Amino acid sequence: MYGAFSGGALAVPGSLGAVPASRSDLAYSGPPAWQWSDLATSWTFEPLVLTLSVLAGAWYLTAVRTVRRGGGARGAGERGVEERGASARGAGAHGAGERWQPTRTAAFLGGLLLWIWCTCSGLGVYDRVLFTDRAVQVVLLLMVVPLLLALGAPVSLLVAASPERRRERILRALRSRPSKVLMFPAVSTALLMAPPWLLYFTPWYEWSVSSGLGNVVLHLSLVLLGLAYFWPRLQIDPVGHEYPHLVGLFITFAEVIFDAGLGLVLIYGGHLVAEHHYVTLGRPWGPSLAQDQTWGGNAFWVLGDLVGLPFLAALVRRMVVQGREEIEAVDAELDARFEAAAAQAREEGRPEEEESGMRPWWLDDPNLKHRYGG
Repeated sequence: MYGAFSGGALAVPGSLGAVPASRSDLAYSGPPAWQWSDLATSWTFEPLVLTLSVLAGAWYLTAVRTVRRGGGARGAGERGVEERGASARGAGAHGAGERWQPTRTAAFLGGLLLWIWCTCSGLGVYDRVLFTDRAVQVVLLLMVVPLLLALGAPVSLLVAASPERRRERILRALRSRPSKVLMFPAVSTALLMAPPWLLYFTPWYEWSVSSGLGNVVLHLSLVLLGLAYFWPRLQIDPVGHEYPHLVGLFITFAEVIFDAGLGLVLIYGGHLVAEHHYVTLGRPWGPSLAQDQTWGGNAFWVLGDLVGLPFLAALVRRMVVQGREEIEAVDAELDARFEAAAAQAREEGRPEEEESGMRPWWLDDPNLKHRYGG
């Protein structure tokens, strides 16, 4: 992120030079000069994030144990949901007494730990001091933490671990109009693409770096906005209405363009974001304000594109898994129909008909069957 610190100044190869210590040291009351080791050795306390993370982690592990012990609703989610227009893929696959996928538990807990690290480690110590630090934090909180939490399928777990009555209330809420509007592709995409632009080009950014409350609100709101995007896009959890996964792929490419555009504006726009705050802060070490914003714009651009790769991988994997599920469901339905027709034929004393669903269509096509001995 930054170069080596030496003698109270930051030496950066190819930069405009170090910012020397001066009389402003007397007015500066922030953390000392940034070092790479601060990411692991410097810590701060973020009560809201820690509390929410501990409570969410405890609930998740308790719900997983409930599902394993058979305390949830068997077949929760999938049975009856498709008929009402709300998908519950994943929920129905983990009924009572069944094994919850360890990879989902690892993803959810990993998201909570990353959330804590982003706000309480050295990244959180310097998030109101360095523009680059805040840019990295924004990308992680908006795109990586929510992705991991969504991969943990918390709504499916909630449905699977809930009794029948509560499960119906949850599914009813997912089928409501506000839920469908929120999960509409254009809406959920705007919830991911718009916040960074609003953050850097409205008073929101300066409020987040100059106010303790604003900082906490940012730490929470970015994760919630990211969840509002990844939940309907991944479609691992129940959603109000399913959309083709190809829509998610196109949206991801559009998001890459938006990240690049914002990064270029921050780098070459010529406007210093929250200049008053950083000047008042009087940081006597590190890069100049312009250099710091340039690095921050590059970090946002590059990291924003890189963290999109895990989402693309998860989306492609979900497309493959869903395709297999649909094929298995169609095969099971055809087998059930054939067995029912065969049973009825035996009862009526008629010969059983051939299972036409098992024959390739070209064997019955009048223009092609003679070529294949049909």
